[in-house]
Amino acid sequence: MYQNPGADDVATGRAGSLPESWGMTPLTVVMPTYNEAGNVPRMAELLMDLDIPGLRLLIVDDSSPDGTGQIAEELAQKFHAEDGTPRMSVMHRTAKDGLGRAYAAGMSKAVEDGARYVLQMDADGSHPEGKIAEMLGVALSTDAGLVVGSRYVPGGTLSDAWGAHRKLLSRWANAYASTILGTRVRDITGGFNLWSADALRAIDLGSVGSAGYSFQVEMKYAALRQGFQVMEVPIHFEDRTVGESKMNLAVQLESIAMPWKLRVRSRGRK
Repeated sequence: MYQNPGADDVATGRAGSLPESWGMTPLTVVMPTYNEAGNVPRMAELLMDLDIPGLRLLIVDDSSPDGTGQIAEELAQKFHAEDGTPRMSVMHRTAKDGLGRAYAAGMSKAVEDGARYVLQMDADGSHPEGKIAEMLGVALSTDAGLVVGSRYVPGGTLSDAWGAHRKLLSRWANAYASTILGTRVRDITGGFNLWSADALRAIDLGSVGSAGYSFQVEMKYAALRQGFQVMEVPIHFEDRTVGESKMNLAVQLESIAMPWKLRVRSRGRK
């Protein structure tokens, strides 16, 4: 099931505010990194400052040559819960084999370690950390398997730094994938996604084939195929200010082909 929550659907409804018991919910933010040394310290501080005691941060670093992994390890020594347990950890991967593979590894680790919810989040500051409490509140109050931080539901916006061509291309990519797959998810390509551990176990992350950004599409489609409720809440998507985008031609080609592969595969399983 897919649904856009309105004001009545979000019991907690305000960024940064959760009932105390909800704030203790085990939530792991999985953040893949490659050459994000200029962003990781700021992102870690922002997340640790949120009033969500149950939040943990897992950095998944693909052997960044700029030292991101080591910087993250040093940061992890700073952040501990009241009981002394670490609130931040680092997974070091030796191969740089795509955003999707990094996410799959980190999300699997988070579920194995007991997270009840897992949040995908970029390291470049494009996703608003102030929306995490609201997304968690939606998940807990609706029992959704997936809550999407959406650029394209009413109230969602894109950075003014994005030109008209880039905005049009992004909307086209969403419409392209959604039309081929027959879904009503407004932001099927978006990367700010809160998953229940139950949904991730049902999907089986090891079976996901996308290596790059098409991971976002494949995962959402898998959630819908498994019958999980999908909710979308509006966000403002900011452009990165430090570092460079990892989008390349191979990633773009995979993103074009993947919806068709998923459609053919799903028809074969009927």
